[in-house]
Amino acid sequence: MSTASRMVAASAIGVAALATSRVAGQRLVARSERRLNPVGRRPPYAVSEAALELHRSLLVADLHADSLLWGRDLLVRSDRGSVDVPRLIEGGVALQALSASVRVPRHLNLERNADASDDVTLIALAGGWPPRTWRSPQARALHLAERARRMASASGGRFTLIASRTDLGAYLERRRVTPAMTAGLLTIEGTSPLEGDVTSLDRLADAGYRMLGLAHFVDNEFAGSAHGIAKGGLTGVGRELVRRAEARGVLIDVAHASSATVDDVLAVATGPVVVSHGGLRSAFDSVRNLPDDQIRGIAATGGVVGIGFWPAVTGGADVASIARAIVRAIEVAGVGRVALGSDFDGAVPVPFDATGMPLLTEALMAEGLTPVAIGSVMGGNVFRLLRTTLPHGD
Repeated sequence: MSTASRMVAASAIGVAALATSRVAGQRLVARSERRLNPVGRRPPYAVSEAALELHRSLLVADLHADSLLWGRDLLVRSDRGSVDVPRLIEGGVALQALSASVRVPRHLNLERNADASDDVTLIALAGGWPPRTWRSPQARALHLAERARRMASASGGRFTLIASRTDLGAYLERRRVTPAMTAGLLTIEGTSPLEGDVTSLDRLADAGYRMLGLAHFVDNEFAGSAHGIAKGGLTGVGRELVRRAEARGVLIDVAHASSATVDDVLAVATGPVVVSHGGLRSAFDSVRNLPDDQIRGIAATGGVVGIGFWPAVTGGADVASIARAIVRAIEVAGVGRVALGSDFDGAVPVPFDATGMPLLTEALMAEGLTPVAIGSVMGGNVFRLLRTTLPHGD
């Protein structure tokens, strides 16, 4: 979540809300989400027949959305935010990464944040989360994973959680016959759910999490954040965490990581490294973007760079800005190492919701990319990565 403290600190949710009924609290969360997850233009969206035909042939994947945090039933189409199962299906999204961002500091900014406050507590209380989640980031992550599993079970096959290569293969076989379905991949943003204990990764992996962001907006016991105080690199236990994650089939994500952390990860990783949502400084100079040498380093691991959809990454507020950022990433990393990382529902402005994914296909066509290149960027690269990094399963 790229500017996540805005989701509460700039919202109407406050201490007074915590004493209200569960229904009133959920209404306040809903109002906050509506304000903090703006969509530049609401659907329906119009694209050319050529773009729509190409888009329908693609396996689209997006590496980052914070939709679980807001407490909506994602099986039901909503008029707020960007992601739910009906909109993913309408937009032709075959796989949506759903992130657990379960601890963020108040008054968050991109430059310097201390780990002295936690705004997600307010969402947990106002949203009626179980008492065990009120103080425990790990319990919050497990709660969100359980909510996702319940939604998948209740979806009638429209929504599947992917945790293994077996899951992925079976899902893609079903989707070839019945395209009107989508899938989720559980991911973690920042190491707060570990609660300082590297062995906690096993519990989170057992719950289905398959990607781990080493840092979010504050420095932690394992790694420095680009937005922290010290902005240091991997600690000794951080190196242990990288090894443990690789052994468990959990991808390492360096979105939000400090420059020193990215360098350290590239030095010790033996498998693919991912940027789930971010961009390139050579496309737009922002602390949320990485320099070209680190982008090339990530590509060399066999990982991918998920290009975000919001202005602090792309430098613009329209779909053309996203397409231009993708083209620059292809120039630096190669077409096989670029992916989508929207940050849908992440307290950032985006130009369209999940139903508007064909707009991006059309914008990439306008940039002169071939259908094969578009297919790779829009999702093919992510599916190839998951086929080789997910645990095998039964």
